[in-house]
Amino acid sequence: MKSFNIAFKNLTRKRIRNILTIGGVAIAVAVLVSLFGFDAGYQKGLNNDIDKLGYHLLVTAKGCPYEAATLMLQGGGGLRYMEEDVYRRIIKDPRIDSITPQLVSSVYNQEGAGGRGSIALYMGIEKSYIGLKPWSKFKSGGWFSGNDVDEAIMGYEAAELEQRSIGDKIFIPGIGKVLTVVGIFERTGTQDDGIIFIPLASAQKIFNLPGKLTGIGIKLKDIHDIAKFEEDLYNEPGIQVISLAQVRGTILNLVSSARAMASSVALIAIFIAVIGVTNTILMSVFERTREIGMMKALGASAADIFKIIWIETTLICVIGGFLGMALAFFGSHIVEQIIRHALPYAPAGKLVFIRSQLLFASFLATVIMGLVAGTYPALRASLMKPIEAIRSGE
Repeated sequence: MKSFNIAFKNLTRKRIRNILTIGGVAIAVAVLVSLFGFDAGYQKGLNNDIDKLGYHLLVTAKGCPYEAATLMLQGGGGLRYMEEDVYRRIIKDPRIDSITPQLVSSVYNQEGAGGRGSIALYMGIEKSYIGLKPWSKFKSGGWFSGNDVDEAIMGYEAAELEQRSIGDKIFIPGIGKVLTVVGIFERTGTQDDGIIFIPLASAQKIFNLPGKLTGIGIKLKDIHDIAKFEEDLYNEPGIQVISLAQVRGTILNLVSSARAMASSVALIAIFIAVIGVTNTILMSVFERTREIGMMKALGASAADIFKIIWIETTLICVIGGFLGMALAFFGSHIVEQIIRHALPYAPAGKLVFIRSQLLFASFLATVIMGLVAGTYPALRASLMKPIEAIRSGE
């Protein structure tokens, strides 16, 4: 306890220098915690989005697989079209449990989003779309009155953004079509919240895409049939089949590449912080050479001196670690907003997920950092000879 008190008092001597060193450790730890929190949050959000798709496979027109993954997760992306006849052929397969066609179209509204302009997503669907997503409940209103009517069902966020309620009118910019809102979905936490749904036949007519689809969602009776089902559709002209495993693997591979680069930056930050702490403590040891010599002359052992310097270093790292963890935890919302601005197609839900296990691991890392950073200064101080130390400090 006496060694701890001495170490703590020593830290209060050069306050500005020690505060800056603690700040460096805090920033390094905050970067590390935020990085791993983002990794956990992104994977959790991605898995949640995929689980809530309601189907196992998405059939799209041939094109870039990344665009197809975006179409699957976000309802938008590369809008390539395929013939509706493909749907009529696939629906006959006895391995299919549920199937739904969809036609996505994006419309730019220059007056949206506070006058800055925005893109509205419209999706033409049939009743089978709701059958694949049993968690989709109506907040108000209900289903379309027919298969070819000028009506719309709005996702929760789309209705909030446009300030629409049942009976209101929606004007489609550039097309001159007016739709009547007949239903509003409850919040689902998925991409559906930001989409405006219209009957498939109406969407094909409104956007002048007769007989066209952008995707076909399929749920199989047995998930183990996915590979064989994909293989059977391989020769179907003009289409590609995207499975959940492909989407998850494709996106997580991209995230892993980015995470490797970010991890390198975080490790460099930690390394710099360790050097900074070592330099601060080493300077403190040089400044207190005479004092250390007097302590050893009065009976302090080399182990006592080593322990005091080691405690000082560990205190700097632990205090910086706690501040860094607090900074990451309370600043996670700001970090999430920055990520969403940089990655507009990021999964729904919380993107920076900081668990107690991560905080505990970060605390252990800061303790280890302190022990490593303090080893050389503590060893140098403990090996000082009393007489030489007193003389050199004069």
